Amino acid sequence: MPKAHFVYITTSGTEEAERIGAALVEERLAACVNILPGMKSIYWWEGAMETSQEAVLIAKTNDERLTALIDKASEMHSYDCPCIVALPIERGYDPFLIWIHNSVR
Repeated sequence: MPKAHFVYITTSGTEEAERIGAALVEERLAACVNILPGMKSIYWWEGAMETSQEAVLIAKTNDERLTALIDKASEMHSYDCPCIVALPIERGYDPFLIWIHNSVR
């Protein structure tokens, strides 16, 4: 079974998530993206605790396209240090995992 990943990306809001997500799918770096609006984040930044409203973008890709996806998302992102992390999919419904792999070829 081809290796697949969920790529978790936080963005400044829905508009940025949609812009990045559309580019990732259009360029076949991701088979699909999900956008979860209205996330509240609490974090340390430059020595101070911050709170902000963000949106989460979850992209599904395969091992071969992962580096290009990370590069594209970071290039398009408005943050200096965006959260872009890949989580390997250990198991899942085989037809779905094959669909991810075939969609980003």
